[in-house]
Amino acid sequence: MSLNSKATLFLVATPIGNLSEVSQRTLDVLNSVPVIACEDTRNTLKLLTHFDIHTKMIAYHNFNEEGSSEGILKLLEEGNDVALVSDAGYPLISDPGYTLVEKVIAAGYDIVTVSGPNAALNALVASGLETNHYLFYGFLNAKQSQARKELEELRTFPYTLIFYEAPHRIEKTLRLMHEVLGDRKACLARELTKIHEQYYRGNLSELMELKDLKGEMVVLVEGYREEEKEIDINELLAEVDTLIKKGEKAKDAAGTVADRYGFSKNKLYNFYLKKDK
Repeated sequence: MSLNSKATLFLVATPIGNLSEVSQRTLDVLNSVPVIACEDTRNTLKLLTHFDIHTKMIAYHNFNEEGSSEGILKLLEEGNDVALVSDAGYPLISDPGYTLVEKVIAAGYDIVTVSGPNAALNALVASGLETNHYLFYGFLNAKQSQARKELEELRTFPYTLIFYEAPHRIEKTLRLMHEVLGDRKACLARELTKIHEQYYRGNLSELMELKDLKGEMVVLVEGYREEEKEIDINELLAEVDTLIKKGEKAKDAAGTVADRYGFSKNKLYNFYLKKDK
């Protein structure tokens, strides 16, 4: 299976829910390699057991990447092919593996990707949002203050934005997206390929009212549109009022809203000071 007679690291995408989506090539590789490096050996064992695969497993996850990468390099040096899998979907896509790939490339060994399911693309093509150009961002920072900064940086990005999110953070994240990005079209996809797969489509103001959501989430938000600059000044002032009622100072609130819509902070603040005169 090698490309240059050296051992090969296979990056193997695995099902994100429905096991019938596994490819024959995936099964062939997982059966043929001497070792499978897993994000979680317990989860991978379920997959291997289902398909009657008995290949040896080793752990490779966020907490042992450096040490485990060296161990995998040693296996490759000894002529052993290795398959890297995450719990679901593609390794390295919001999952461990980058450190290993860097080291394997530097050492001159082959790397081969074995295609398979991907939650971001599944969600994108069924979202109803623009698909020609998009940005996969993955997980926002778990700290709201940092997540806000990340969204501010993405606010004027013109392409569909794709995020992953955990169920215990989804409500806060949707509200933060609405606050920073404005009331854009969006789609929330959950439990993709599983029995309870669902798509929620609408504006962020509608999606953020959803409650008790469970399972793995993909959130897609339409990109920035130039016409957002033409928004009625009264709408901006209303948002400033909302933030002031929440405790922000008028100047800070005007700055937040101005940043959101690409408007001059000073002009918006002056409009606010004059609005009741």
